[in-house]
Amino acid sequence: MTAAVPDQPQGGHSLMPLPANGVEWPPPAWADQYATMRVDDAWYSGDPDRLAAVYARHARRGDGRRRLWSRRPEAPLRPETRMHIPLAADIASTSAALLFSEPPTFTVDDRAAQQRLDHFAEAGGIANNLIEAAEVTAALGGVFLRVTWDRELVDRPLLTVVHADCALPEFRYGILTAVTFWHELPSDSATVWRHLERHERGAILHGLYQGSPDRLGTRVPLTEHPGVADLAGSLGEQGDTIETGLPDALTAAYVPNIGPNRRHRGSDLGRSDYAAPLYDLFDALDTTWSSWMRDIRLARARLIVPDGYVRDNGPGRGASFDEDREIWTPLAIPPTEQGSGITLSQFAIRVDEHVRTAEAIVRQAVESASYSAQTFGRGDAPAVTATEVNARERRSMMTRDVKGRYWAPALADMLHVMLRLDRLLGYSTVSGEQRPNVQFGDSVSADPQSTAQTLALLAQAEAASTDTKVRILHPDWDEQQVRAEVDRIHEESGTAVPDPITGAPAIPAEPDANPLESENQ
Repeated sequence: MTAAVPDQPQGGHSLMPLPANGVEWPPPAWADQYATMRVDDAWYSGDPDRLAAVYARHARRGDGRRRLWSRRPEAPLRPETRMHIPLAADIASTSAALLFSEPPTFTVDDRAAQQRLDHFAEAGGIANNLIEAAEVTAALGGVFLRVTWDRELVDRPLLTVVHADCALPEFRYGILTAVTFWHELPSDSATVWRHLERHERGAILHGLYQGSPDRLGTRVPLTEHPGVADLAGSLGEQGDTIETGLPDALTAAYVPNIGPNRRHRGSDLGRSDYAAPLYDLFDALDTTWSSWMRDIRLARARLIVPDGYVRDNGPGRGASFDEDREIWTPLAIPPTEQGSGITLSQFAIRVDEHVRTAEAIVRQAVESASYSAQTFGRGDAPAVTATEVNARERRSMMTRDVKGRYWAPALADMLHVMLRLDRLLGYSTVSGEQRPNVQFGDSVSADPQSTAQTLALLAQAEAASTDTKVRILHPDWDEQQVRAEVDRIHEESGTAVPDPITGAPAIPAEPDANPLESENQ
């Protein structure tokens, strides 16, 4: 539930209306983009039924390419023998881990605002939300960050995530100007209930529609469905709008995975990690593993026995072979005649061929997605130090840096909106004037041995101060922690603590004269 902002802006804001009744949904203009996202979603989900449904639809539309998942089962009652390997999901999760395995840091100059920002990050679980968002971004080509609030739950704004296949964004010169989120609500009938949430500068519009699977239907009051009824009390005088108090800012931002969008050139939407030719490689990998499993099924030992070894079960009941029977009646067949005994049939399993084929497909797929094969456990012996990891996974690190440049502006914008709303909603009195700075963490943590060697070399060369070495060893410490550790080191070593401003060694004060001697004098 989203609560209304106490202070409303004064006029000057023109809102676009929500969609009219009865329009086709999703809008036909988005049919091609949504169709691409459905394919991406099917591979990302790893659900064989979803893959079969998507590619069956493609086959009906005249896609002449022969794919494993577009084939119909040979017999309806026959068990499914096609096997899916979740490489697509692995690529998405690896992309997210490269970006946010180490939580990013958010900083501002104002101390009170920094404390509030730290509270958002820790209590709100922003780091976990970002990992989940980054995984979906890699799969669908983009994701939306949305700021909302609920006074009944927490005393702070909330940073939430909306998937790209449930959004209709509007861009101008590559800048998001508005976006309409939509999702289907639970229903106990054939009626499809949809909630639309449109974000514009300074306002959020809400609408509830009662329609069908392909039509938006009729707009009805929010109180008609319990899933959104609580929102009705937050709407302003216009009946469907919540004024945010931020006439110059959106409460939503779009994060593209990477650009450009090769399939939809000219689009402001990002490109999925699965963009062509990865669909074909995913299908080839599943075909290879399905063939391997077929070899295993066919390689099970089978016995071919003469008719005389088979017991007749009676008219219409067939015959059977008792493999536990020990005594058999001899047959009047020359011993040299073929088929006189039991024959064992067992096919070979082509393990090496399948392994090498699968490895080659996986390597090509991850490299086509702009990652190093070593990131996925392929390649040379594992690296020992962080420096070796970065060297061997240079392509993955470059892709991570590129994606980080797409993430930073949108994330900073939403954190700025959170600070400003935090004050407007009365949760705090901090200043939200400064836009936070976003610093991404290291995807590969330095190993202790490498760090110790670096510090030892710096100490031997006398090329770094104690303060610098402490910061290298503890990059996550603040100024107070660093200073306290430096003081302890100097105290234990018996050296003078340098002055924090001039850097000159502090001169210890002369001990006070003995008061008894002064009196005697």
